[in-house]
Amino acid sequence: MTQQASALPQRDVRIIGLVGAAHFASHFFQLVLPPLFPFIRDGLGVSYTQLGVAMAVFYAVSGIGQVAAGFLVDRYGPQRILPAGIALFGLATILAGLAPAYWMLIVVAIVAGLGNCVFHPADFSVMTARVTPSRLARAYSIHTVSGTLGWAAAPVTLLLLNDLLDWRMALIVTGAAGIVFALYVATQHLFLRVAPHEPHAADSARPPQGSPSTAQLLFAAPVVLCFVYFTLLSIAQTGMQSFLPSLMPHVQAITFAFATTATTVYLVASATGSLIGGFLADRTSNHERIVGGGLVGAGVLTLALGYIPLALATAFATVAVAGFLTGITIPSRDMLVRSATPAGSTGKIFGFVYSGLDLGAMLAPVAIGLFLDGGQAHLAFAFMAAALIGTITAAFLVKWGTRRAAVRVTNI
Repeated sequence: MTQQASALPQRDVRIIGLVGAAHFASHFFQLVLPPLFPFIRDGLGVSYTQLGVAMAVFYAVSGIGQVAAGFLVDRYGPQRILPAGIALFGLATILAGLAPAYWMLIVVAIVAGLGNCVFHPADFSVMTARVTPSRLARAYSIHTVSGTLGWAAAPVTLLLLNDLLDWRMALIVTGAAGIVFALYVATQHLFLRVAPHEPHAADSARPPQGSPSTAQLLFAAPVVLCFVYFTLLSIAQTGMQSFLPSLMPHVQAITFAFATTATTVYLVASATGSLIGGFLADRTSNHERIVGGGLVGAGVLTLALGYIPLALATAFATVAVAGFLTGITIPSRDMLVRSATPAGSTGKIFGFVYSGLDLGAMLAPVAIGLFLDGGQAHLAFAFMAAALIGTITAAFLVKWGTRRAAVRVTNI
């Protein structure tokens, strides 16, 4: 074992644990409202359409804000920005519990979106700078799994609190816990500290000779392709995670209850795949091949779900394997982004490309909703499979563009 591979494992565990806990919190708070929608609807006298608009505002603010948050992370350090994001999420949740009318939910969506936008640029800035390189892909995979667990924990927790208290107190208690957690994360700043990237002429209108401007960094071909990659992958994942219960009864002989269970199977399999994918990605530099192999298989299985009648057990197995194959590519995805990121720009690059997830999460429900309303559920599976195949193309183009950029730098 090399000295690098064995360096400071306890420090790595502490850092990965802190960042993973923060990512758990971000995904948990993303889903504190949806499980309570029936109670909020009755309590405030609003429609589900209005509640859906509030969620759309949340994702729009988060997607736009991630780019700005990336700059703040690079300038001031994630140790300052990360606890602020958690605190904003907690504050938004308390405000939701105190909401007197619908307009307050829009305010809540804006505040929560501002809180959510900091996590990816801050988390990846910490991990990329502080975790031993030989463990980095595994750190990325644990980060992904932690977020998935946050999604899984939120509905159970909020519904339990609603039964014990009511929906308003459930949100207030949850938000207060978020603020307490933010204070704790703030005390761990030594483990989250990354030297800020001091601004220089490259951040101005006239960069020095050989230094890329901000626009050149964000709109370099590999970075734009990473953004496309994330958008397409988000379309496929959002479709599977959010619409399997609605889609599967139309294309398979399966009840809504079983289709809902299939969604849980998909998420668990995806998390398992991500853990294994972290070990694979730490052992190769050919991350685009892992992406290609995993998503080709996931795409074929997605098509099968939409077009081939399957027995119940086979349908569940197909969903599980599709989730596993998608999950196994996630750490390699993040390593591809890292390879396209110049030094000192981790926050802004990850913030920019991860905003593609929010864009995909906004586009997928609209398209799949149209397919469902038109009685063409099978086309939704074709749509998601096409997004996965497009993701593969983007991954190989990212690797090709990164190699070309490296060759140009070497030849200068």
